[in-house]
This record gives sequence, structure tokens and C-alpha cells, in this order.
Amino acid sequence: MARSYRQERINETIKEVLCELLLGRIKDPRVGMVTITSVRVTSDLSLARVYYSVMGDEDMRAETEQGLNSARNFMRNTIGKELKIRNAPELRFIYDDSLDKSFAIEEALQKTKKNEDEENS
Repeated sequence: MARSYRQERINETIKEVLCELLLGRIKDPRVGMVTITSVRVTSDLSLARVYYSVMGDEDMRAETEQGLNSARNFMRNTIGKELKIRNAPELRFIYDDSLDKSFAIEEALQKTKKNEDEENS
């Protein structure tokens, strides 16, 4: 289903607001090096899926998720004020593992290249 221009604009605005909040106003130490990769709102604007990535291991990811979930209401209220809408979308934080997958692919390619170089030597 095609996304409307309004939805795309809201996606980008929510992403910008969340990035600003994470940079300056969220003081939770569990929320460290977080990158918001994308935001997708539903057509009725009731739900926003916020995709994020974080550097670190599984423990760091779990802590970050807890920190984001604990600040969820504050972020939602701020988004409502910034967008000037009565009912801000509910925020769902989803870990974006595409960076992990790209690192794994890069590592596999490096191993393959190393093996080929060793065979040719």
C-alpha cells in the first residue's frame, strides 16, 4: 500500500523530534549511542513504529530498550506538542538489525577474499 505524503512528512518529523530528544533531553544513562533509523506511522496515526540501532552487545541493547520504553510517554507527549495534534501516536520501539546483518555479510566477504588469496598464493 502506498504511503501518503502526509504520512511521510509525519514520519520524518517524528524522527527529527526523537533524535533531538535523545541528544539533549533524555537523561537516562541506559539510553546511550542510539540511532533512530526510521519511523513508520500507521495510516490512522495511532501507532508509530520506531526503528533504532545501538552499538554494543545484547546486554547494551536490552538496557537501551528498557530506557527507551521508560521514556516513551515523555516522548509521546513531546511529539504531540511538536506536531500540534491531540492524540499523538503510540510509540513502539523495534531494534533494527540491518546493521548487524550488513556487518555479518561484510565479515563473510572478507573471509572469502582471504581464503581466495591464500589459495592463489
